[in-house]
Amino acid sequence: MARWKNPDDFKRRVNHWADKLDIKVRRLALRPMKNKWASCSTNGHLNFNAELLSLDRDVGEYVIVHELLHFVIPHHGKLWKSLMRAHLGDYERLDRKLRR
Repeated sequence: MARWKNPDDFKRRVNHWADKLDIKVRRLALRPMKNKWASCSTNGHLNFNAELLSLDRDVGEYVIVHELLHFVIPHHGKLWKSLMRAHLGDYERLDRKLRR
């Protein structure tokens, strides 16, 4: 599978999805994180685990969309799941891939 070229490549993809989902990102960072793949705050700050750069792009896309959707849907309920499916198809496969 394809990998991320560098942090800027990843950030461009975050901004692409943010535009597509009409989400305003005020701050975007890639940094070491011990227990999470990403986090977001209500004031528009997004943090992604720098380890994502070593994973396949499709897994990174899953984490990007997953986190961006939390700006409008804070939980993993039916609406969140249907939006994930609408944007990524079989997102559950990507989730399993990430957990390996």
